[in-house]
Amino acid sequence: MLWRVRTTLPDKPGTLAALAQRCGAAGVNILGLQIFPGLDDVTDEIVLSTADDWTVEQVTRLVSDAGGAEVVAQPSTEAALDDQPTRYVRAARAILERPMSFPEVVARLFDAEAEPTDPEVVHDVMEMVVGDVQVQVHRTAPFTDTERARGAAMADLVNDVLGRTGEAPVATTGTRRLGTGATPEYVARGDSVTAYVDGVVVGTATVGAESREDGAGVRPVDLAVDPSWQRRGIGTRLLLDAARVANSLGADEILLTTRSDNQAVLPMVLGAGLRGRIRMAADRLTVRVPVRELKPLAS
Repeated sequence: MLWRVRTTLPDKPGTLAALAQRCGAAGVNILGLQIFPGLDDVTDEIVLSTADDWTVEQVTRLVSDAGGAEVVAQPSTEAALDDQPTRYVRAARAILERPMSFPEVVARLFDAEAEPTDPEVVHDVMEMVVGDVQVQVHRTAPFTDTERARGAAMADLVNDVLGRTGEAPVATTGTRRLGTGATPEYVARGDSVTAYVDGVVVGTATVGAESREDGAGVRPVDLAVDPSWQRRGIGTRLLLDAARVANSLGADEILLTTRSDNQAVLPMVLGAGLRGRIRMAADRLTVRVPVRELKPLAS
């Protein structure tokens, strides 16, 4: 049985030796060790191999009796034995290849999750900012200052990639002329905004009703742009206007849901000048954007 254990130890000689001695006496093998130094104490992440019948309580007590504080023990797999520098290099490569995978990659890198699975359990939160989009990951074990610095560095990597590829457009206005020489017109009616070019619909954004699943004050937005008119700022303008419509309808947040491989969502949110919280789970990507401070858009 493998365990990944986080604990805080006093920053003084002999503490690791005491832990190793306790583990040896209990027949527990230490297979991995990662150290996160602090000012007065040190956070250690250790991988332990025990007999199959060991429980979380036994592992926690073993480390606590050796002087460990704030012990968090979780069952693990052999992936915990992967070389840490190699993990970070692979994570950086994955982000370079697909910047929108950032929430998924960084959550996996820090053994965290985008949303806490059990709201009754206290979780620590690490926030990273890509442009104006806020990415959060949660886990029961506290994040160290070293890990927060690494997370910020990963977010900077995404910002650099988007900046170099030009995928984060500036906000556009309704007077921007498109490649055909046409000027889009945006019309808001009720709970939707429609983009027209020469009288033809090229994009729509519809604000849906609140649901128990999404939460009070949250309204989903269904946004679509004709493929032949994409990457011209239309989606960005539709998103901003839909957010303002949602505000006029009394919403606190809007919710966008799309495929996890949709590369247009992050640039669109950034281009609209909106601040959001992005989450990637399996093949679905969601973005929550606060709208309460926006100026309402009249129908």
